[in-house]
Amino acid sequence: MRVPVSWLREYVDIPAGTTVEELDAAFVRLGLTVEEVHRPPVTTGPLVIGRVLEIEELTGFKKPIRYTQVDVGEPAPRGIVCGARNFAAGDLVPVALPGAVLPGGFAIAARSTYDHVSDGMICSARELGIGEDHSGILVLGAGEEGPAPGSPAGGLLGLDDVVLDLEVTPDRGYAMSMRGIARDLAGALGVDFADPAALSPPAWSGEPAWEVSVADPARCDRFAMIAVEGLDPAAPSPWWLRRRLAQSGIRSISLAVDVTNYVMLELGQPMHAFDRDRLTGPITVRLARPGERLTTLDGVDRALTGDDLLITDDSGPIGLAGVMGGASTEIGGGTSAVLLEAAHWEPTGISRAVRRHKLPSEAAKRFERGTDPDVPVVALARAAALLAEHGGARVAGRPVDADERGPRPVIDLDAGLPGRIAGVAYPPAQVVEVLRAIGATVAEDGDRLQVTPPSWRGDLTEPADLVEEVVRYLGYDQIPSVLPTAPAGAGLTDRQRRRRSIGRALADAGYVEAPSYPFLGTAVLDALGLPEDDERRTLITLRNPLSEEAPAMRTTLVPGLLATLARNLGRGLRDVAVFEHGAVFPGGLRGPAPVPDVDRRPDDATLAELLSAVPDQPWHVGVALAGNREPRGWWGPGRPAGWADAVQAARLVADTAGVQLTVRAAERAPWHPGRCAELLVGDRVVGYAGELHPRACAALELPARTCVMELDVDALPPAPVPTGPVVSTFPPVHMDAALLVPAGEPEARVRAALAAGAGPLLEELRLFDVYTGPPVPEGRKSLAYAFTFRAPDRTLTGEEARAAFEAAVAAAGQASGAVLRG
Repeated sequence: MRVPVSWLREYVDIPAGTTVEELDAAFVRLGLTVEEVHRPPVTTGPLVIGRVLEIEELTGFKKPIRYTQVDVGEPAPRGIVCGARNFAAGDLVPVALPGAVLPGGFAIAARSTYDHVSDGMICSARELGIGEDHSGILVLGAGEEGPAPGSPAGGLLGLDDVVLDLEVTPDRGYAMSMRGIARDLAGALGVDFADPAALSPPAWSGEPAWEVSVADPARCDRFAMIAVEGLDPAAPSPWWLRRRLAQSGIRSISLAVDVTNYVMLELGQPMHAFDRDRLTGPITVRLARPGERLTTLDGVDRALTGDDLLITDDSGPIGLAGVMGGASTEIGGGTSAVLLEAAHWEPTGISRAVRRHKLPSEAAKRFERGTDPDVPVVALARAAALLAEHGGARVAGRPVDADERGPRPVIDLDAGLPGRIAGVAYPPAQVVEVLRAIGATVAEDGDRLQVTPPSWRGDLTEPADLVEEVVRYLGYDQIPSVLPTAPAGAGLTDRQRRRRSIGRALADAGYVEAPSYPFLGTAVLDALGLPEDDERRTLITLRNPLSEEAPAMRTTLVPGLLATLARNLGRGLRDVAVFEHGAVFPGGLRGPAPVPDVDRRPDDATLAELLSAVPDQPWHVGVALAGNREPRGWWGPGRPAGWADAVQAARLVADTAGVQLTVRAAERAPWHPGRCAELLVGDRVVGYAGELHPRACAALELPARTCVMELDVDALPPAPVPTGPVVSTFPPVHMDAALLVPAGEPEARVRAALAAGAGPLLEELRLFDVYTGPPVPEGRKSLAYAFTFRAPDRTLTGEEARAAFEAAVAAAGQASGAVLRG
């Protein structure tokens, strides 16, 4: 919110000599951060108001040129050459006389040009550094009214005005207006405040301006309109109004639009102006119907949903309530009859519409924070008065005011609560004084206060809100700063150490950590080919998502990893290996969360109920690979990443966690059904790894044979206490075996059977070759293992080693039908 200090002074009796720095400090004490201070551009020398007396059109040149006589308060007018054509005799204009230096070091001097001596310069807004308009001269007014020629122009142009850019938090909608900011500042400085909304609308007579009905009072509890006619379409906005809009960052459009924007900045009440001649039938505020569409003022044809609140007439939708008007009733260059609308909308509905249609606006920014329901008719009266004063308009009939507001809430407050929470002794009388200063009505009954918040503070609903207001008004800097005694550090927990170790191990293995946003949408789950009954489709949807395309919390790391992979491949990288570890959020039924009191610690039962409403958040780790896993070079062509690399990443995670991982074939989307491994610890499935399904690769525009692994780290059991290996001094016996097994038999089952059959003499079992093809029979594969046998207390005989070897082969034969390859 940009706040010109000169405008602020109209409502706040700021003490003389108060510096910008002191105002900055006052706003900071109020919790309003000053993001930037905009100081006026530097102009030196004589810059005065001039009145154009005569205009002579010069001919014979390549472009139109005028030679003017301008009264600058001297005995004789000055002759000034000017190329602009947007002014006429009698207009007041800013004139830089010889000796002036405009922003950018532009020095003004009398000079001969176009066969005349130009004794100064008539200035545009851009030349003065107060705007970007360079299409014509800055016209300050016309007729006999206005400042006298020769008067200093700096004050009228705002060249001595400072603009403060305030950051307004979402809970302080009242501070999106000069009225709200001025009230806060007056309280902080302890000076008088002149409320611009404290005016009584005229007693208009006649029939209502328009027939109006509100079909959904829950979404719009007050809707007011006023009709004006006889507006001069060509009437310009006065300079002071255009200057205020420019200082506030709003472009001047026309008198009718400028007036509504000015009143919005002044009172915090957005309004909309309809061309009355383009309206047909009564106005109705209602929800959108199936199939309805609306072309908004930005020219976009929008499909509407059943949650969109509309302003309609007999032709259909003419405005998206609280967000933007429709193009069909837009004010045009010839509009002379205007219907002004001001309303109080339910904030969350406006917020949803803004995000759904991606249509932020200055009006919506205020409505979704909350506006003052007492102000609509006052704002209409203020706008009508400005249009009458500067555009010759007159009010037609009586205003319409559909008012369905209920009573304001009354909050019961212990007068000692602010002091107990802040740790500052606030006397009850001081608490009452502050609450009344913010506009609340306070009824006292000893130390119990019955507080009715003011209409413009819809954010005050709980005693804690009133405590915050008291502390804020009296100054956060008054709260004592006492550092608690720091407890002795307990170090990292076992879970934290495990997570960090896994991240370091994957990074050491050549993977790059790439955290992603924890959100997803159903579209990516469709692209991955997840079945409709897959538990990963049970989502927790956010009420206020950052993106409508990803409105739910993630149930898997795979979409984020693949998006990172695609982004890096799209930027020219060929070989990519990324990993992420973080929480996922499986859906499911949860009980409603209680709202605990904030003045005391919740009891154990309340905490348990709160935690039961929070979804589970297991910690997963995942990797994604594409391209070469081993780079190409003079040593060879490199090795493409394959499903075995994804499995090896899972083994690395398990080894780092200190658990034994078993791998077996499985089928699960989005992995390729023939190249998917199920990861188990004991009998529990903890993850999957393998090659992505070709359809998923095509849908996500990823290269074929992209590989992915995802594993539930929280499902891994605690690592056993490590024990040192028994080192035998006796020699080992090495033996090899090539076994023929069915092609679909998991290697893990064969390995387990061999180890169980070999018994305690087996020291190591290693798979060193997998082969299919002649002479191996079709439908079978050859697995070649290296056995190491050793006894801890003696030298093994050949017969003992052979017996253990044969027992291992026999056990594998019984478990999987394995036979020794001849």
